[in-house]
Amino acid sequence: MLPFNFDYYTPATMKEAVDLYQYLDQQGKQPMFFSGGTELITLGRINLAYTEAVIDIKDIAECKVMQVSGDHLLLGSSLSLTRIEEANLFPLLTKTVSEVADHTARVKITLGGNICAQIFYREAVLPFLLADSHVLIIGPDGEKIIPINEIFQEQLRLKKGEFLVQVATATQFIGAPYFSVKRRQQWETGYPLITMTALKIDREIRVAISGLCPFPFRSKEVEASLNNRGQSVEARIDRALAVMPTPILEDVEGSAKYRLFVLKNLLLDVLAALDGVRVR
Repeated sequence: MLPFNFDYYTPATMKEAVDLYQYLDQQGKQPMFFSGGTELITLGRINLAYTEAVIDIKDIAECKVMQVSGDHLLLGSSLSLTRIEEANLFPLLTKTVSEVADHTARVKITLGGNICAQIFYREAVLPFLLADSHVLIIGPDGEKIIPINEIFQEQLRLKKGEFLVQVATATQFIGAPYFSVKRRQQWETGYPLITMTALKIDREIRVAISGLCPFPFRSKEVEASLNNRGQSVEARIDRALAVMPTPILEDVEGSAKYRLFVLKNLLLDVLAALDGVRVR
């Protein structure tokens, strides 16, 4: 049970949802877009989330899309992680989201809910950062299609009254060689110590990481270091570790020092899997 009551709305179109948000906001209802509801329930119970009006976008057709259109894979924001996993249209995404929480939770957690979550892991975004995907956003200013690497800076930088509708990924990335692994300190479905994803495109390795910092990220500096084949494997990894974003997390899952130790070994695994280097 939540310690507050709210009105519940189910708009049928994107415009209806946007107009409804503006109306409810003017009424002081602190409206919230909603598709799976897991975060509202979790955070609302501990007084970290509050709303007097929920706008459920699950019935909006564009938010339910899952198809290849031309040379792009389109995935709607209200698709559950389980449905994405079962369809397996983007193997790296499939592998990554299959490690989020447990099966019972993944049935409810949606793609948009995970990407836009307040919790800082947000692992579903990692494959899209690597694949230079684009997002369809709608809000008071209308529809916008924006490269995800521009709008996702530590989090999806949505303006008030905007919501994520779809993510589009060029099919050239779908079948690329990939690597994805989640390391935990505690149980099989616990929060990640480190989640590492990688794609190999045109001989270059791309990496995106969750759990190291209080935000998921892809770093061009890290990638440049890993792809510097003129240096030894050890030098490539040491340089990559030196240019990681900060701060490094220190929490019950693991210390900063331990996280970097785990990360170093995962980077060795990435180079072994995608670059054919020998790991001692």
